[in-house]
Amino acid sequence: MRTARTPWGARAALVVLLLAPSVAAAGQGAWTPLEGGLDLGKFPLAIDGSPGAVVHVLRVDPARWELTLHGLPSGGSIGYTAREWSRREGLAAAINAGMYQEDYRTHTGHMRADGVVFSRGTNGYLSAAAFDPVSAADPPFRLFDLDADPLAEVLARYRRVVQNLRLVKRPGENRWSPQQRRWSEAALGEDREGRALLIFCGTPLPLDRLVEALLSLPLGLVAAQHLEGGSQAQLYVAAGGERLELVGGYEGVFAAPEPNWTATPVPNVIGVRARGAR
Repeated sequence: MRTARTPWGARAALVVLLLAPSVAAAGQGAWTPLEGGLDLGKFPLAIDGSPGAVVHVLRVDPARWELTLHGLPSGGSIGYTAREWSRREGLAAAINAGMYQEDYRTHTGHMRADGVVFSRGTNGYLSAAAFDPVSAADPPFRLFDLDADPLAEVLARYRRVVQNLRLVKRPGENRWSPQQRRWSEAALGEDREGRALLIFCGTPLPLDRLVEALLSLPLGLVAAQHLEGGSQAQLYVAAGGERLELVGGYEGVFAAPEPNWTATPVPNVIGVRARGAR
């Protein structure tokens, strides 16, 4: 979701529906173990006028899997799809790391990893995802509310940090205002046990209602941040014999079917890699 593009250009056929639909969890869904500490969930949602809506969630134990950040250096490539990022960096999974500016490469908030600063700017976004703590006393993964923990303090404690829009404030408060716009969504969450949740919903939904549905699912969701929406939203998983590539493709006011678009290059991703694998 580049900040410079026309934000509501539809890329799928419109299906007219009354605005303000109800959204709720349709069932308990199921978790499929992929490898130790890595589970893939598929959860149906009950959505007026949008049958077959599904949320996919990759649940990651950060004690067993390393969470990484990858971005583009100055010059060179225009980026890679989540699948290409995974193959280049030896990742078991990849999802967008956040929205980017009109240069197609610079993250809209602060982003740094392993001594490389991909974006020095800061803004009013109130969520920071932090991986790889300086001290073993800190958890390996944490979503911080920046109105409670200032960004400067988070940067002093973690080697990998990315700042994004907040969806859920700890310990489980929906912070997204009601709206009529809808889009496919890629998001990052944290559960009650400190596990990372890589979340993807291809069905275009108003984000406040999607967040309500996520909080009603058996995810144990306590915090979450928006990563990307529309046609740039992607999630790729290649672990435990599973191959899954999910791509968004719609933004607008009316409902539409879940898209099936071809992935386009993105300049930054959050990765999942087995600890010790390089």
